Amino acid sequence: MQDLAGHDMPKKSPIFDGFAFLWGLLFGLCIASTPVMACPASCHCIEKSGMTVVQCMSRNLEKIPSDLPRDTVVLLLASNHITHIPNHAFKELHYLQEVDLSNNEIETMDVGAFQGVSDSLLVLDLSNNRIQSVPKEAFARLRAKISLSNNPWHCECTLQEVLRELRLDPETVNEVICHTAVKEEYAGKPVIQVLDSGINFCNFHHKTTDVAMFVTMFGWFTMVIAYVIYYVRHNQEDARRHLEYLKSLPSSSQISKDFDTISTVL
Repeated sequence: MQDLAGHDMPKKSPIFDGFAFLWGLLFGLCIASTPVMACPASCHCIEKSGMTVVQCMSRNLEKIPSDLPRDTVVLLLASNHITHIPNHAFKELHYLQEVDLSNNEIETMDVGAFQGVSDSLLVLDLSNNRIQSVPKEAFARLRAKISLSNNPWHCECTLQEVLRELRLDPETVNEVICHTAVKEEYAGKPVIQVLDSGINFCNFHHKTTDVAMFVTMFGWFTMVIAYVIYYVRHNQEDARRHLEYLKSLPSSSQISKDFDTISTVL
């Protein structure tokens, strides 16, 4: 075989060709076995403007997928049957900026539900779920714009303290309604309207706690008084019986007379 200049080219050895073939085969297998992006089977992943959008809407999911791509920026989980947000639900998703969990059946969330994404998350939609209350630390250090509308909120002290630290979506803030409340008169009213009127749910909480403590103390005091009364009456009864027993005994003068009579006879 000659090159383009007409010179003879050295022949390749069969051993060299074998090594080259094996190397190429191994390299190809490595590339084939390394996925560009691992996407959950129930979702659809899209690369858009350099961002990974994971679309899992209306897939009958009952929980948040655990095998999400690490480069996920937008996660769409709306219109499923998710009931709970566990601790570290979005662990290792360090680029996550938006999460849509609206129109699910979420009732509860753990304290560490959003740990690991508090710095990156910009938008969080939890509207149209079944959330009545949340742990006080669940949204700790979260800077995202949050939608909590159309949930059956129970308005009390903890919820007030949670909302005080959040950046609520201004377009839906009036749809965060007190479904129930520590005072029935506030049920059915927007939470923000109640709080802006100067109502402090924590005062009701303290008053309720004070009343409960007073009732407990009164109960203990009543028990102590009842025991003292029982103890005194029981001792009085014993004293009366002892006194009657002593009265039933012959007197010392009578015993002396009987002793003198016996001595005279003898």
